[in-house]
Formats: sequence, structure tokens, C-alpha cells
Amino acid sequence: MFWVMAAILTLGSSMAVLLPLAGGMKGIAPAGDHDLEVYRDQLAELDRDVGRGLIRAIDAGEARAEIGRRILRLGPAAQPGADNAQLSLAAKLIATVAVLAVPLVSWGLYGALGSPDLPSQPLAERLGKNPAATSVDELVARAEAHLAAKPLDGKGWDVLAPVYVRMQRFPDAVIAYRNAIRLDGESASRETGLGEAVAGAAGGVVSAEAQEAFEAALKMDPEDPKARFYLAMALAQEGRTAEAATALQGMQATLPAGSPWSIAVARALAEKEAMPPVPGSTTAAIDAAQSMPPQDRQAMIETMVVGLDEKLRQNPRDGEGWMKLVRSYVVLGKTGQARDALNRSIAVFGVDSDEARKFTAFAASLGVTVPE
Repeated sequence: MFWVMAAILTLGSSMAVLLPLAGGMKGIAPAGDHDLEVYRDQLAELDRDVGRGLIRAIDAGEARAEIGRRILRLGPAAQPGADNAQLSLAAKLIATVAVLAVPLVSWGLYGALGSPDLPSQPLAERLGKNPAATSVDELVARAEAHLAAKPLDGKGWDVLAPVYVRMQRFPDAVIAYRNAIRLDGESASRETGLGEAVAGAAGGVVSAEAQEAFEAALKMDPEDPKARFYLAMALAQEGRTAEAATALQGMQATLPAGSPWSIAVARALAEKEAMPPVPGSTTAAIDAAQSMPPQDRQAMIETMVVGLDEKLRQNPRDGEGWMKLVRSYVVLGKTGQARDALNRSIAVFGVDSDEARKFTAFAASLGVTVPE
């Protein structure tokens, strides 16, 4: 059936080109024929003027001679003959060969390189396959098709949302979780999933919206490890290092044996740069700052912030550095300078860039906004 349909379509398309080509030259006269007709009309008009006495005979003779010379200059091209017919025939032959060569060559290439015997795989049939023999993309497509037909299926949204998170399709995951919450109600797992999706969509920044979701989860399940971990990371992002460490240590003490979160918490506590009091701090500098008097510690922190600011002036394409600088100024209580740093970072990457949106969301989570 495939080859029959291909042959019919090829024949139809070829004939659509060949038929006009075959008759396209019949009504077209050579260019010289038109000029000859003009000169003939001029001779007839000249005879009429002589008959009416509008022109003298001697002038008419000179005019006829000039028209005759022009007719002679037209040469053989002015006469329909074998040369024009032969030229037309050659053009038709070349065009016909070219039109016929296209399907022949394409068929030959498809026969050698294509897979004409491969059975068709319609989407409906693929979505109806056994899930065990289906890829993740096909399963997601099946779920999306189901939810497009039944958008009020809260359980369907609840199943699809974490899959979106694993695929890092965070904006889609946010929509799915919100639909699941709207249709099937709040639960700790849905709220933590929503918070994780919101944070993922913001490039890992635990924004105020994400914190709200995690806090709602903890109200329903005070021991929810994901919510507790992300809220501790939010404290670290805000520069509240001691509070973040305390939260993680408390979480570590209450986790059951073998919990997968034990490794993440231990790593976060071990890697102090994951929640430094100020950006650019080394472990040695942090330890040194712990033993300093408050006034000296503040001076040290301000010195490191000034150094980071200068570094960003020399290398402004450091997105992570800009977020650290904004957070540092907030920790120091310098909101005006934090806002200035935010404005500078947006100017570097462009107002409509993804980085600018990420910076704005991060700053908003710290209480810093750009004036309208």
C-alpha cells in the first residue's frame, strides 16, 4: 500500500508539472514575429496616408525603404522556422528529463537509505503499550494526553508532578503540584514538592514562595525531612549561618537510621561554603572570625565584601558572585547597597535575561526589591 500510494502521488505531481510544460510554448510567438507585425502595420498605415494625400510620394518611398531595412535587420529570427521549433523542442526535452529525474533519484535514495518496510507507529498505539515496555517520555505523553482530556483528575496531576521534577521541568511541575493541591487538597508531600519545584524554577534559590510551601508542609508533618532541609538552606542563603547549622544539626539528630537525608545533611554541615556567613570566605577565615571580637569580625566581613564587590567590577559576568554580594549586604544591614548591587547585576545581563529574573527572585527572598 505504501508503494502504491507513493507511485500515485509521484505520478500526479509529475503530471502537474509536465502537462503545462508540454503545451506552454504553443501560444508563444518568437520576439521577431511581433516586430515584423509592427513594421507591416507601419507600411499599411503609410499606404493609407499616401492615398489620402497626407504625405508626398517621395517621402513615402524613403519611409518604405527605412522600414524595409529594419525588416531585413530582423534576420531569420523574424520568420517562424525550423530553428525556433528545434529550440522549443530541446527546451521541452530538457525540462521533461529534469522533472522525471527528481522522483527517480529520490525513490532510488529512499530505497537504499530509508526503511520502507518499517511498520507505522501511531501515537495512540504507542501510548496504549504496556507501561513496562514504554519509555519515560512516552509515559509522560500518555499522562499529559489523559490530563488534557480530564483536567480535573487531581490524582493524575499528583502522579505527574514528581516526574516533572525528576525531568527538571520545574515550571511544569509547579503547575502540576498546584493543580493537585487545588483538586485533591493540601498534604505535606504536595507542599514540599511544590516548594522544591518553585526553588528549582528559580535556579535553586529558596524564595519566599518556596519557603511558604515548606512551612505549610511542616505544619502538617513537623518531621518532613525535605521541608526541614530546604528551610535550613534558605537560612544559609540569607547569611544566617549559625541558625542554618543549628537547624541541620537538629535534623541530623532526629533522622531515622538509614535515612537518605543523612548524607545530604552531613555534607551540608561539613561543607561550610554551602552556608558561609559572607561570600568568598575560606574555612580558615571563618574559623578565625569565630574567635574575633565582634567589632573586628564586622570589619573583616566588610573587607571581604568590598573585595568581592571589586572583583565583580572586574569580572561582572559572575552570576553566583552577584547573588553572594546582594546577600552579604543584606547580612550587613546595608539594604541600599544590596539594591544597588542588584541593579548592577541586572544591567550586566540585561533586564529580560534569565539571570536577571533569577537575581530578582533571589533578592526578593531577602526582602530586596527593584523600584518600579
